[in-house]
Amino acid sequence: MLRRITPETISPPLANYSHAVEVPPNARWLYLAGQVGMAPDGTVPASCADQAEACFANILAILAEAGMGPGDLVRLNTYLINPADRAAYGAARDRHVAAPPPASTLVIVRALARPEFKIEIEAVAAKMS
Repeated sequence: MLRRITPETISPPLANYSHAVEVPPNARWLYLAGQVGMAPDGTVPASCADQAEACFANILAILAEAGMGPGDLVRLNTYLINPADRAAYGAARDRHVAAPPPASTLVIVRALARPEFKIEIEAVAAKMS
């Protein structure tokens, strides 16, 4: 079982994430490449909110293919090109992560791999074998 760690001796998380997640021995690990806001047909929605939903749809599909679910997420690394899109990303994240949430980092970057991408999310998951 994953153990989320958020000590009371430090400031609480700024959003819906845990400061740390401990993975027990003998867990199966899954490292997801950065998922961008691209639909299965290759289209890219215009808004960051819709791209965030597409990112999480991709992440959940990969987890399901591996026999995992949102509760197995250990860490998210999110890259946004516009700080104003933090709320849209946060709303999507909160709809798709399990409670207690994974550890998470949000970074504002100048650009992503293609100009139409507004968000990219990397993920790590772990599940007991």
